[in-house]
Amino acid sequence: MRRSEVLAEESIVCLQKALNHLREIWELIGIPEDQRLQRTEVVKKHIKDLLDMMIAEEESLKERLIKSIAICQKELNTLCSELHVEPFQEEGETTILQLEKDLRTQVELMRKQKKERKQELKLLQEQDQELCEILCTPHYDIDSTSVPSLEELSQFRQHVATLRETKASRHEEFVNIKRQIILCMEELEHTPDTSFERDVVCEDEDAFCLSLENIATLQKLLQQLEMRKSQNEAVCEGLRAQIRELWDRLQIPAEEREAVATVMTGSKAKVRKALQLEVDRLEELKMQNMKKVIEAIRVELAQYWDQCFYSQEQRQAFAPYYSEDYTENLLQLHDAEIVQLRNYYEVHKELFEGVQKWEESWKLFLEFELEEELKARIEMWEQEHSKAFVVNGQKFMEYVTEQWEMHRLEKERAKQERQLKNKKQTETEMLYGSTPRTPNKRRGLTPGTPGKVRKLNTTTVSNATANSSIRPVFSGTVCRSPVSRLPPSGSKPVTTSTCSGKKTPRGLKRGANKENLELNGSILSGGYPASAPPRRNFSINSVASTYSEFARELSKASKSDATSRILNSTNIQS
Repeated sequence: MRRSEVLAEESIVCLQKALNHLREIWELIGIPEDQRLQRTEVVKKHIKDLLDMMIAEEESLKERLIKSIAICQKELNTLCSELHVEPFQEEGETTILQLEKDLRTQVELMRKQKKERKQELKLLQEQDQELCEILCTPHYDIDSTSVPSLEELSQFRQHVATLRETKASRHEEFVNIKRQIILCMEELEHTPDTSFERDVVCEDEDAFCLSLENIATLQKLLQQLEMRKSQNEAVCEGLRAQIRELWDRLQIPAEEREAVATVMTGSKAKVRKALQLEVDRLEELKMQNMKKVIEAIRVELAQYWDQCFYSQEQRQAFAPYYSEDYTENLLQLHDAEIVQLRNYYEVHKELFEGVQKWEESWKLFLEFELEEELKARIEMWEQEHSKAFVVNGQKFMEYVTEQWEMHRLEKERAKQERQLKNKKQTETEMLYGSTPRTPNKRRGLTPGTPGKVRKLNTTTVSNATANSSIRPVFSGTVCRSPVSRLPPSGSKPVTTSTCSGKKTPRGLKRGANKENLELNGSILSGGYPASAPPRRNFSINSVASTYSEFARELSKASKSDATSRILNSTNIQS
């Protein structure tokens, strides 16, 4: 039994006892029956009114609960629809009071969720508006009057996060570009003169609109400034090169050069202005020293002519070189010629250096096979350019062949001189008697005694050709003729005897004419000096093996006094 039922029974017992007690009092007092009846009616009425009042209150409570349940159910259904969740369903049977409580609790929870979603939506919209204003992008499309779903909020949060990352990336790019722009402006001494430049340099970084258009304009501004900076640097470097060239031409002393050393680096506007002032000063000084400057350029021209192996005709082709009318026009002609010649030398520098090395090797009789390597490189160059590579007005291999021919002729002349001398000595001995010779003299001269070798060297030097490229060739000890050559008339080859008495080198046994090369095409550097000998009509032969063997034999002979003994023995036998 419930406690409420027990309490109800106890209430009935109490009421019965009270009524019995009242009756006892009434009997004791002696109240008549009709008055007892009245009094009992009053008690009944009081009890009934009290119970009716209590029942009415409880009924009112029940109605309120039912009404609250209806209201809560209606609101809960609306909230579930707005929040996009399933409608609330009570599990199992429950009382009105519990149902009302559960519904009211669920409504409060739904109200809280709705409020939180609306607050988050408002916050996200505020952030989206701020980011969109900075990035100049359209706002996120979402209905602000309705309650957003969890998925919509998640997508909105992702969108805002993306905008925030975009802002950070663009802001970093903006800061980097701004720093470079400021450096360029400082380098160029440029003051922001447009509203955009002032917004970039002078305004707060956070206030700058990070739109794609602004970023592109920012990059374009940086490119323009960097281009101006590069152009300024190029101009400054050109001015410095012009200054150095004028210094050298005008022979400016070192102390004057040090006075402008501070502006020989950098490219700021003041540096450029100082460089231009120095150029103007030097140009004016150049005009005052026109003759001195032109003569300095002519010295440089002559050096390049030598390095490019220009012939006398090519040198004379530049007529201004020989003019004595020292004017600005003459200076400009010399400047243009030196620039063209300098470029020409740089383009063919490797070939000219190769020829120079060959001449040095020839002059010093170095033990290199440079001739064959240079020949291969020149042949490759001639094939690529379809033109002939010439030295001193001749095709290179003709030039090499002529060097060997001149050497052979000189040896032939020296041999004839020795034979004539021996013949005269023989005639003298036949007339006046011969002088006994010791074996030592037949073997050769002692190192300290002047002999035929030294005499041969002296004769060779004194009778060498005037060609500057050939003259040093015959300054050394001549040991043998490197190869037989055809005479100018085209008759049979002349067999040249050797001064050493040894066998002909293997290169000659196999045949010196194993390679006949005809060089056709246009001329790269033509002409020959006026002092060079006339060209001969003989075939072009490969002399690389002969030359290298000749050099090795000479190297061996130079290490001892064997050369003296060989030459002396040859003279006696002749």
